[in-house]
Amino acid sequence: MSFLDWLGLKPPRDRDPEADVVHRISQQLDSMDPAEARHLALFAFLLARVAHVDMVTEPAEIAEMERLVATHGGLSASQAAMVIEVARATQKLLGPTHNFLATREFRDAATPEQKLALLHCLFAVAAADGSITGDEEEEIRTISRGLLLEDRDYLAVRSGFGEKRSVMQGRPGK
Repeated sequence: MSFLDWLGLKPPRDRDPEADVVHRISQQLDSMDPAEARHLALFAFLLARVAHVDMVTEPAEIAEMERLVATHGGLSASQAAMVIEVARATQKLLGPTHNFLATREFRDAATPEQKLALLHCLFAVAAADGSITGDEEEEIRTISRGLLLEDRDYLAVRSGFGEKRSVMQGRPGK
């Protein structure tokens, strides 16, 4: 048994083709400016935070997160899917301990326009499955406060999603 086998590592020639795809996409993301890559990672993590607030991420929410990351990051669909998958896994694993830190880091590095754009995107992810629950609204409000956005900004963005709010649809919020 080789040392690599003992560690559970296969030589590159025996690598799974799917792992090769992930590796190639990862190399492409590495070519981004480090500050832009960090901003996009935080953006994706915060989107995943809202999607995961009810402990279930619907396929429509995943698709919306991927679309938003592709649009905001200038990524291909496969790159965006990888970023979202990593963000979702990180959120499930480390979310409660990293939510505040990620919000603060995004706040400190983002422009006011980027913060408002994120707020719109958070609502878009919450609305992707047809209804924004009370839990999702509260999570978005918490993020908004962490970004030091004004209540009027939060309310203005939320008003654009009024028909998707469960309280407006007569559905109980989770």
